[in-house]
Amino acid sequence: MIDWLSQYHGFTLNTLLLLIVILIKSVVAHFSHNNPLRLFSWYCQRLASKVNKPQNTTQQQKIAGIIAVVITLIPLIIILWLFVDFIAVPWLWQALLLYLALGDFQLNTTTKAISQALIARQTLLAKQQLAPLVLRDVESLSSMGIAKATVEMLLLRYLQHYFIIACYFLAFGALAALSCRLIFEIHYCWNKKQANFQYFGLFIGKIAALIQWFPIRLFALLMLLTSIGRHFKSALKHYRKYFFSLNNDIVLALLADILNIRLAGVAMYQGNKIRRLSFNDHSQQPQANDINRANKLIRQLLYFSFALTIIAVIPTLVH
Repeated sequence: MIDWLSQYHGFTLNTLLLLIVILIKSVVAHFSHNNPLRLFSWYCQRLASKVNKPQNTTQQQKIAGIIAVVITLIPLIIILWLFVDFIAVPWLWQALLLYLALGDFQLNTTTKAISQALIARQTLLAKQQLAPLVLRDVESLSSMGIAKATVEMLLLRYLQHYFIIACYFLAFGALAALSCRLIFEIHYCWNKKQANFQYFGLFIGKIAALIQWFPIRLFALLMLLTSIGRHFKSALKHYRKYFFSLNNDIVLALLADILNIRLAGVAMYQGNKIRRLSFNDHSQQPQANDINRANKLIRQLLYFSFALTIIAVIPTLVH
């Protein structure tokens, strides 16, 4: 295998490595549920507890957030970058970094379990399964609220743990992909929607928004092309107002339209009500079966995008 992979370079090699790592992670997911970046998340939480002081001024909290990001990310990225010179088989090192960067491939199983719990009217069980995957408060959510939160989480997790990571890996390599995942992990820990990170998490929030801007627009275009069909032109005109915003509104709006359900709107974080832009208000509220519909649609789009990538490298593999 070493000789076989060593003959390829650049985009072709990255595509083959992505395929191999996806297959490996898919197999591992059937036997083990683990998060190799759990220790990193724990470190971020401990660091924030030391340097994010609520008695500090707003400006001091913002500066502390910037410094915390710098001392967390930069040394780690430099070490990983320098370490590659000591690796005899570079593609193996790239595969390992990609393995760490990609999500755990348990999302499909977990969301199906949430849907089944809602169908069986086991609301408490559904909340327990959803809670570790979201930042929002789930205790007061109704069945409809759980379904809505799960659909939104599904879309953003699939994008941030798989699609965006794959895009950066194919374009810039494994270190860029892992750096993206680390940024997302820090963003989850220090999210500004939580009151104690309202200012401390501003900097990492902007970085996270910047790195996912283009891949999310790419995925939105894929949603338009494959799901709206003959209404593409009118839909493009309708949704272009979300295109240049530095957030995920465009994919949430498209998913709400495609599934004909309401998404976003008011959510509770640490007891604080945050009003977000809502989408497709004239449609029905999400139900348990909409979780499965969203899961199926998003996975199909991911499979389609990966199939296009494989097709792009077939001429290279043939020659």
